[in-house]
Amino acid sequence: MNYILFDGPARNALLPFTFTRPVADIRVGILTIKEKWEKLLNKTVSTLTQDYLSVKFPLVREEENILINASFLPEPVLVDMIKQLKPGEAILLKEAIVAYHSEEGTEVTDFSTFRMKEYEGGAIQIKNTWDIFSRNGEALLADFRLLTKGRKSMPVPDGVQVIAPENIFIEEGAKLYFTTLNASDGPIYIGKNTLVMEGCHIRGGFALCEGSIVKMGAKIYGATTVGPYCKVGGEINNSVLFSYSNKGHEGFLGNAVLGEWCNIGADSNNSNMKNNYDEVKLWSYEEEEFRKTGLQFCGLMMGDHSKCGINTMFNTGTVVGVNTNIYGSGLPRNFIPDFSWGGASGFSVYVLSKAIASAQKASARRNATFTEEDAKILEYVFEATRKWRRD
Repeated sequence: MNYILFDGPARNALLPFTFTRPVADIRVGILTIKEKWEKLLNKTVSTLTQDYLSVKFPLVREEENILINASFLPEPVLVDMIKQLKPGEAILLKEAIVAYHSEEGTEVTDFSTFRMKEYEGGAIQIKNTWDIFSRNGEALLADFRLLTKGRKSMPVPDGVQVIAPENIFIEEGAKLYFTTLNASDGPIYIGKNTLVMEGCHIRGGFALCEGSIVKMGAKIYGATTVGPYCKVGGEINNSVLFSYSNKGHEGFLGNAVLGEWCNIGADSNNSNMKNNYDEVKLWSYEEEEFRKTGLQFCGLMMGDHSKCGINTMFNTGTVVGVNTNIYGSGLPRNFIPDFSWGGASGFSVYVLSKAIASAQKASARRNATFTEEDAKILEYVFEATRKWRRD
């Protein structure tokens, strides 16, 4: 059986993160959504996404295909149910299509001829940007159990103090020096070839993915995920960094999501609660207005390749688009459109050629590859987001 993860109706609500990746490539917990499905299905899966993303994220079709809504996180009972789907059958959860069997391998919009099977479990759905951090604790726990089942952790190094060691797993090649790990409120996963420098205090749930670094004296509260090849420091609370992003200095990041290739300047902070304790609203690309989140704590959403200079201050509930460059004193507005350059005193357009050149340099600096497909994706996003900035 061939399995395909499709973006589904949540895609637009997950912008700006889905400007540069399929829904399936969002990281929540320890793994990306795609990686979770592949581990539980025990098969490689492909993605059905936007046309402009399909070169970098190609679709694989076969004679028999089961399509899965990528906004849903897998769990064993749901996976077993999906494996048993027959042609013309679909799985429904609270009026949302979770999966269906289609010989054509294309996205279906009319399910009137399908036989519906009701799923009564409680699968997590990532259908808003803020779900990435607010559901991160649950996803992290599920991933921790999946990745560590039947395996033995590397020993805790001398000089590292731990609480609830049964909830701590250290992969091969990880180095930790004179730090504290408190896993009493959630698991702590330390990935391969990572580094936790001296004097750090970490409370679970926490995931440090392959190749990432926690710098000296960091204070990290759960549920936080530091994706592959990131660098973090200062104070972090309930945040998710996808990969290759840095928040390496003092300053506070809370209830936040950073995409790939982001950089937070030294002593920068985001507010995660309003002074009057009101519900936080976030900019919605889909509705083109600020939308209620239902949350009292909600900080910064920052798209790929965006950066801020030293001492940058972000208001509660700020959305930063793809490829922005923010600097200067004062509080910028709560929605900073993609390819913007400036700060509280005003923004100009981040020239596309310069933005691409900067992305190329950042990739080369980390021994990663910035491809022609990556450049074309940024070109598409630049044009698609033109209406929200003053070109």
